[in-house]
Amino acid sequence: MQFQNVAIETLAYDTPPEKLSSDDIEDYLSETYTRLKLPKGRLELMTGIQERRFYPVDTLPSVISARAGRAALQKSRFERDEFDLVVHAAVCRDRMEPATASYVHGQLKLSPQAQIWDLSNACLGFLNAITLVGGMIESGQIKRALICSGENGKSLMDWTLNELGKPEQTRKSVKPYFANLTIGAGGVAAVLCRSDLAPECPRVVTGTVRTDSASNLLCEGGSSGQGELQMLTDSEELLRAGIQLAQSTWSAFTEESGWSGADIDRFICHQVGSAHRRQLFDSLELDLNKDYITYPTWGNVGSVSCPLTLAKAIEEGVIDSGNKVALLGIGSGLSCLMLALEF
Repeated sequence: MQFQNVAIETLAYDTPPEKLSSDDIEDYLSETYTRLKLPKGRLELMTGIQERRFYPVDTLPSVISARAGRAALQKSRFERDEFDLVVHAAVCRDRMEPATASYVHGQLKLSPQAQIWDLSNACLGFLNAITLVGGMIESGQIKRALICSGENGKSLMDWTLNELGKPEQTRKSVKPYFANLTIGAGGVAAVLCRSDLAPECPRVVTGTVRTDSASNLLCEGGSSGQGELQMLTDSEELLRAGIQLAQSTWSAFTEESGWSGADIDRFICHQVGSAHRRQLFDSLELDLNKDYITYPTWGNVGSVSCPLTLAKAIEEGVIDSGNKVALLGIGSGLSCLMLALEF
């Protein structure tokens, strides 16, 4: 995918009010830890995650998306009636119908001329939305779009802690639940536009995608009859398959973008945890000093993670004008998408 006229005019995020530390989780599971002889401190040691953030369990994804979208609109040079499209790109949605984007559109009081749609592809949804919206801008169908995502893994965390606290659990049976303990919450939004409308803003240059649907059983999630989120993951096999897919995607990305690892000033990755980070950079032979991370204090926030990390990196001044930045995203399914940005 090649882009000539697509800019990211604004990025903004929303911070959940509640924090849950890895120590808090292990304290809650102290009986399970004692019975299974699991060492305290294991969770943070294995993931590098000190804490994750949450909204109250009944907070709707549209509310989180709209909060991030409102923050982006406040920073944007564009008026609300100038937007041609609103996308909700999260794993979490309010309900099957109507589109969660309809609630976001209503809360933000955007133009009746704006299209609305949801886009879902596990943790990769926001980056997928950038490519689809970018294609619409390139073709001249639209000039401006607002992409939003709101994730809240609180019900998943609550369900997981309840399951892990059951006396029938064994050291083997707890493994599929482990990835759930890394999940957090947050909101993020981006304004994309035709680059001549924001010539000083970072441009989307190329995008490369690869898919390994043979691995689609390694991480599966959904809702129970009570509406709570549930997920089971083969973490070890998912990591192996994900790294393998990232290698093939990286090879194609360097060819399509013309960039090598040495050319790139900063890497912004989907935030899974320390083991994934280390193996990804080792396998692609990338400089870990060029990485920027948020997972120690945010955990894995699904589709929010990669764009949130980009927003935080910009906010903290670790990306300079003239920098080349690579977004490295992956989602269960498996699907991998890498984007080249020029600042």
